[in-house]
Amino acid sequence: QEYINLQTELVWLQQHIKETNQRVLILFEGRDTAGKGGAIMRFIRFLNPRLFKVVALSKPTEKEEGQWYFQRYINRFPREGEIVFFDRSWYNRAVVEPVNGFCTRKQYLNFMDSVNDVERMMLLSDIHLVKLYFSITKKEQERRFKDIISSPIKKWKFSDVDRKALALWDDYTSYKELMFKNTQKFVPWKIIKANK
Repeated sequence: QEYINLQTELVWLQQHIKETNQRVLILFEGRDTAGKGGAIMRFIRFLNPRLFKVVALSKPTEKEEGQWYFQRYINRFPREGEIVFFDRSWYNRAVVEPVNGFCTRKQYLNFMDSVNDVERMMLLSDIHLVKLYFSITKKEQERRFKDIISSPIKKWKFSDVDRKALALWDDYTSYKELMFKNTQKFVPWKIIKANK
């Protein structure tokens, strides 16, 4: 019953966002297998598909790599009356990219120096930003990786980055803690305990 009550609240919230022309952007961040995609699927289950979109960007194209880092994300921000769910976001640059060597130290530092200002501009533009971080233990991540690898309908999810994730657990933790410490100036992180 609680699930239905919460889903009903989401439906009413979506209607209110539409009627008041608000723009809402929700970020889902966390380690691989933390349940970001599954949570988004639960969020959108009963919502009007005309009034939301899910953004799950793949590796940047060559053109996107030559643009301002935030540009490919900003191009997908919500219009009036819309909710946008980001399955990972610009925060790839705060954790995943530096841990895996996908960005330079300078790119990482530039991101960390500018992300709060970008989020402040979003708030000043009346975009409601919610930042969710799904937190799991190393043991649970390992268990979920085993489930994914053995599942014929999920194993496509397992990538080279996933293959190295457990070995890089401490590096991910260090960057995650720096992200929490330095990126809450205007929009705080909401941490979800996601082992269950």
